[in-house]
Amino acid sequence: MPAAPPTVKPSAVKPTIKRPPAAERVYTHIKEAVLDRRYEGGTLLTEGDLAQAVGVSRTPVREALLRLEVEGLIKLYPKKGALVLAVSAQEIADVVETRLLVEEFAARKAVPASERLLGRLEELLAEQRELAEAGDLAAVSVKDRCFHAEIVRNAGNEILSRLYDQLRDRQLRMGVAVMEAHPGRIAANITEHAELLEAIRAGDPEGAAQVVRRHVGRVKVLVRGEDR
Repeated sequence: MPAAPPTVKPSAVKPTIKRPPAAERVYTHIKEAVLDRRYEGGTLLTEGDLAQAVGVSRTPVREALLRLEVEGLIKLYPKKGALVLAVSAQEIADVVETRLLVEEFAARKAVPASERLLGRLEELLAEQRELAEAGDLAAVSVKDRCFHAEIVRNAGNEILSRLYDQLRDRQLRMGVAVMEAHPGRIAANITEHAELLEAIRAGDPEGAAQVVRRHVGRVKVLVRGEDR
């Protein structure tokens, strides 16, 4: 009688990890580098260099660059490459104006605050402090944006939440730029976030809106280089 085939234990089977498509990997590589300013505004990117950096052919690089041009992060120049677009003064003004409209409204709507919201804001604030101590500016910027986005989502207006999410990339890019140019602003941001949390906790909608107005308005001044 033939011997039974050996039993393969479940733990011995290694799961197959599927890699993202090549174009997606290139897209992620470029976008992250632009947002955390490893590729600064004015940098000319070539298909060959990007293909080598990610380990792919030029075809997925072209696909990724076309997608990023639609998002307004780069400008393609045939036979030359892709230029990383700098943040313009008009873009700064537009983002700040939109943030103020959305975030002041959301800050007022946050009062009275649920325990879930207060707990989440406390958690994000603690994470910002830890990342600031570690000197990870890109991660601090992400948590900064998450702090405000949590308040906006709490307002319960899906249209406003989607609108706010569309500002994400621009906010992250501006946030890193501000912290690189003004290191002292990191601690100030955290202090202002704490003030906003306390105003919400105290049930003061107008006080919360006032903190938002001062906090977000300061970003415009700093990114435009008007602070001396």
